[in-house]
Amino acid sequence: MDDDRKYRQRGYYESGRDNQGHRPEEKPRSGPRPPLDITGPRLPRLVQTVVASRCYSCATTLPNGTDFKSVCPKCSAALHCCKQCAHFEPSTRFQCLKPIPARLPLKDQANECNWFEARVTVARDATSSTSPTASSPAPRNSSDARAAFDNLFKK
Repeated sequence: MDDDRKYRQRGYYESGRDNQGHRPEEKPRSGPRPPLDITGPRLPRLVQTVVASRCYSCATTLPNGTDFKSVCPKCSAALHCCKQCAHFEPSTRFQCLKPIPARLPLKDQANECNWFEARVTVARDATSSTSPTASSPAPRNSSDARAAFDNLFKK
């Protein structure tokens, strides 16, 4: 009795087999797929970056050589505090990545922590003029804008 199953549905017993129980021949693989873009990989856009310290309170960029024992020149917030430190992490014990002996209750007030390191951020440089619109002067009035628009579609 070759039909020992109750129902004649195709199932996992018959997957990949023909009626005689033989597996069909596998197609040979031809190697790795060619990339979709045959011109090669896209080059990354190189963006100029700025490495600087910023005030934790007002995000003002602090100049190089800033004395962190002082205050922010714009908002007068203390710079030698936990919120300005590179080791400040709110989810850890005492909110610090270093083994401090006791918790400092006010994170935005000046302190004398020996582990203090200024937090440094990396941001995109907004002053570079790599965009094509930066090379053309901005129109002064409506006739200049209209002339610039007409120049785009001249024949």
